[in-house]
Amino acid sequence: MTRRLVVAGSGIAGLYAALLAADADDGSAAEVVLLSKGQLEHSNTFYAQGGVSAVLEPGEAAPGDSVEAHMADTLAAGAGLNNLEAVRILCSEAVQDIAGLRRCGVTFDADAQGDTALGLEAAHSAPRILHAGGDATGARIARGLIAAVLERAVSGRLRLETGAFVTELTTADGRVTGVTYLQNGELKHLAATGVLLATGGAGRIFARTSNPSVATADGLALAWRAGAAVSDLEFFQFHPTTMAMTETAGGPPPLLVSEAVRGEGAVLLDADGHRFMPDYHPDAELAPRDVVSRSIALHLARTGAPADSPVFLDARGIAAAKGSDFLARRFPTITAATAAAGYDWTAEPLPVSPAAHYWMGGVATDLDGRTTVPGLYAAGEVACTGAQGANRLASNSLLEGLVFGRRAVEAFLSPGPGWVSPAGVPPRAVSAAGGLTLTHASGTPAVDDGRLTSGGSSETPRDDAAEGVVGFVPEPGAFSRDALGRLMTGAAGVLRTGPELDAAAARLAQWADSIGATEPRDPREFEDRNLLLAARLLVEAARNRTASVGAHYRADTDPAAAPSPSMQRISS
Repeated sequence: MTRRLVVAGSGIAGLYAALLAADADDGSAAEVVLLSKGQLEHSNTFYAQGGVSAVLEPGEAAPGDSVEAHMADTLAAGAGLNNLEAVRILCSEAVQDIAGLRRCGVTFDADAQGDTALGLEAAHSAPRILHAGGDATGARIARGLIAAVLERAVSGRLRLETGAFVTELTTADGRVTGVTYLQNGELKHLAATGVLLATGGAGRIFARTSNPSVATADGLALAWRAGAAVSDLEFFQFHPTTMAMTETAGGPPPLLVSEAVRGEGAVLLDADGHRFMPDYHPDAELAPRDVVSRSIALHLARTGAPADSPVFLDARGIAAAKGSDFLARRFPTITAATAAAGYDWTAEPLPVSPAAHYWMGGVATDLDGRTTVPGLYAAGEVACTGAQGANRLASNSLLEGLVFGRRAVEAFLSPGPGWVSPAGVPPRAVSAAGGLTLTHASGTPAVDDGRLTSGGSSETPRDDAAEGVVGFVPEPGAFSRDALGRLMTGAAGVLRTGPELDAAAARLAQWADSIGATEPRDPREFEDRNLLLAARLLVEAARNRTASVGAHYRADTDPAAAPSPSMQRISS
């Protein structure tokens, strides 16, 4: 068989990797097949607003900015639990892949002088965020890459299959040898020399998410069932500012109001008009995302507000300082979407709530996208390279998909050794700070058999929750996606406790037993199993890390210090 690379997923990592593999012209080329379970636009990438972080070449970068500064910011956001070499690669090779996007026809916004416009976002020490179409960066990048993919498909340099839901990775002698996928009700098989998972995230395990409906943990579940190690699953980032509005079935996810809005000067208010973020962190609204989301949850609890109450994002100061038309010019997508929802954000605050946004954990890979199973690669949100640590820095996600998607293709096309452990030891996926080992030799199941055991811990969690934090009790009932979302949001969301996680684990095991008795017949049933497996793995990782770090906050073992309210009020 001719060497064949199958790429599963059509977000930034999958599209870019497929293009690079199809365009290889150094004698290492292989047949490339790109599989997308929906249409090519159905991905988290398409909804990304904030942009792509990168320190550009001297003269183009912001004065005083450097790769070292970008690395320092990434490490700080990740609570120092990052893989340092992965961070170095991410930040130092960014400029190479920005150039790659430009070659694919992506045009970034320019300032009044015609230079590349660079934005500032939370937890970045310098302006280094590239945007395209204002707050439509993800859509612009996706459309540029999709156009390039379609051109290659028409010219025969790449095979494209949409509506192709991968249900299984086929293996032989411990190596991935291809995929089985469901298309138009028919199961099909495709042999491959290598498979690159670029399937995105798993936001749909929570009740509220910025992710589109396709984010159902498919790649993680495929890899786990094939025997691959996973890592850092307790670290799930919640974006603090998504519009508090009901999602329409079959419609887009709740509107995410970009970090860049707070970078321009928007502030967060509670229902009384109190600006509360300075009470919780010296960087206030520009603190890392996990801090802002957690502060919202803690503030609601301490003021006696229901946990699902919104807070309010106030951008009126931006309009006052920069002109009433600035928000529409800088954030056209958000302006149009808020207007459609009945809000004029130049004149009134927007109701917002945290929502599941990005999984730092995933399928464990080395620095070249190789998983612990030969022939299987992963890149983008489905992968865990260690670059993000315990919490992702804003606008580093699109960048990671580019850099490590390219490196995975380079590894596939270049003859050489298999998995290369960053520590120079045999493959073993361990949470970044030495927490739960999630490999198939650690007592956790290789299949969804309902038996997921604790990896044990030397620490004993206390049963007392943080002051003012109300415990969550799982509701009885049969499995449904709504029930799963409520369970995971209540027990494994922004605030977590040991007893709540234990109760969630028991309920998830019951559901696994109940739905595992029948064979899945359509994509939605396969997705249900993937979501349930991902939820169980996340909860197990969270149970075993009893200390708070990054996006993982255990309210029972590390209660936040009580804030010192400044009582600052902003008139409405």
